[in-house]
Amino acid sequence: MKTLKYIVVVLLTVVAFQSCNSDKKNTDQLSGVYQCPMQCEGDKTYEKNVGCPICKMDLQLVEEKVSKTEALGEISDESIFNLTSKWNTEEGTEIQLEDLKGKTLVMVMIYTSCKAACPRLVADMRNIEAQIPKESLNDLQFILVSIDPTVDTPERLKDFAIENAMDDEHWTFLQGSESGVREFANVLSVKYKEISPIDFSHSNIISVFNTQGELMHQQEGLGVDNKETIATILELTS
Repeated sequence: MKTLKYIVVVLLTVVAFQSCNSDKKNTDQLSGVYQCPMQCEGDKTYEKNVGCPICKMDLQLVEEKVSKTEALGEISDESIFNLTSKWNTEEGTEIQLEDLKGKTLVMVMIYTSCKAACPRLVADMRNIEAQIPKESLNDLQFILVSIDPTVDTPERLKDFAIENAMDDEHWTFLQGSESGVREFANVLSVKYKEISPIDFSHSNIISVFNTQGELMHQQEGLGVDNKETIATILELTS
């Protein structure tokens, strides 16, 4: 009888091991919450499939625990969608940032009368766009936020979009209030200062947000290597 019990235990362990290995092939590339199939440590979970420290078996993806916030349509405290400021698009439509929910966002702050850094930032945004497969553009939105809401009216932003061939659906320009722009700049760690009635000094930062409005990556500088930016976008839109 003891021998029979031993054989059953061994068979169950082998089956669990094979099942775990099979699942590993399908889930190694996924992000989520992992747990030992034998529950050696009870309900303890891991963020990576590092293997159980007790039985050494591969961990399994606990699908029902992955992205609960996203599954429920909730937003975290870190999300820009918590901001309640109102914005005008280049089409004259009033929106809130939460209206952008559901797409990966690539954001930059510029002003249209800029003759120095902003044209380079626009070129950097266009360079990023050029490296994204067309099928992924449907899940992506490029957002250009003006730091000069007085000059950059929706009409001016529309003209600028057309002039720079940035009037496809995946491009959006935003004009906000002075306070809304300042608040948003603080969230992005973008610093800007008016140095004349038509000129600003400002940070040169391109930010990538996931579909829940959480900051995932920032690219700082002009004409810099954007490999990490592209990789982040592709991961979020895959």
